[in-house]
Amino acid sequence: MQYIILAAALALAGSAEAAMHHATGTFEVAMTVAPGEPAWLNRMTMTKTDAGALVAVAAGEFLSAGDPRTGSAGYIAAERIDGTLDGRAGTFVVMQSATMDKGAPVTRVFVVPGSATGALAGMTGTMTIRIENRQHSYDLDYDFVP
Repeated sequence: MQYIILAAALALAGSAEAAMHHATGTFEVAMTVAPGEPAWLNRMTMTKTDAGALVAVAAGEFLSAGDPRTGSAGYIAAERIDGTLDGRAGTFVVMQSATMDKGAPVTRVFVVPGSATGALAGMTGTMTIRIENRQHSYDLDYDFVP
């Protein structure tokens, strides 16, 4: 009996993972430095254009500190994304936080709960951002909750 319950639990866990959607693509980002910030803080506004499974434009705020030239810094950012994801139109907000310690990055990007609108309402998820040869790309794992 215990084996049947365990098998059923594993099957349900596997089906939840299978229900997750995956989107990939590229993006271009432009940053504008805000004047008048203290020397230790960099504040910027950003605009992004996403291509691939997510066709969108985004606007956001970005705060960073540290010295990226030495490979040690950190940032936080929030951006509102407006577009179409796998054929569903709407908006959602992502929050980002990252640190880099002597060149070793740790990044977290997630969809803000309750932020999605339109056909994206109820969206949850996480995003991975990669920069290779100066090309920005994303992997977005997402789902919808009632």
